[in-house]
Amino acid sequence: MAVEYDGGVVIGADSRTSSGSYVVNRVTDKLTRITDTIYCCRSGSAADTQAIADIVAYSLNFHKMELDEDPLVKTASTIFRDMCYKYRDSLVAGIICAGWDKISGGQVYVIPLGGMCIRQPFTIGGSGSTYIYGFCDANYKPNMSKDECLEFVKNAVALAISRDGSSGGVIRLAAISKDGIDRTIISGDQIPTFYNG
Repeated sequence: MAVEYDGGVVIGADSRTSSGSYVVNRVTDKLTRITDTIYCCRSGSAADTQAIADIVAYSLNFHKMELDEDPLVKTASTIFRDMCYKYRDSLVAGIICAGWDKISGGQVYVIPLGGMCIRQPFTIGGSGSTYIYGFCDANYKPNMSKDECLEFVKNAVALAISRDGSSGGVIRLAAISKDGIDRTIISGDQIPTFYNG
């Protein structure tokens, strides 16, 4: 998931990659670097999303060399959208593109299956997201601080982990601003717990 705050964005994800009921990797890093200030959160087919993220990073590197300035978050999300839409019949890829640029500050774009792209103040994705829509709707507030966003994302991902069998492992958080990225890992024994009736 990703949330905008004044001055940047906070992104977060669990670390479980599964194949059916089999956990193939318990420490996956689903927060993928595209540029120094643009990251994506990946869900769906790990192979598809890794390939798309590599292609977008490669394209933006050329874009940066041609313009001699850092690319915009909207540019990155547009390339993600174009790839996901063009190959929508072949790919299983849900992408959240988030980051900071000097024109629009912190931004969050969601590119779900099929290749639509829309900017939102916060967004959730992946198999665990179906369990936390109510929590996110009830707890999101406009103009949250960085620390409030970090807490919001941590609790939302923790709830998804507690309810969804395909989510688990650790919680990876990152705050992206003009100063770059500040990453945090919440290990399994530090993950907030909620009612498990």
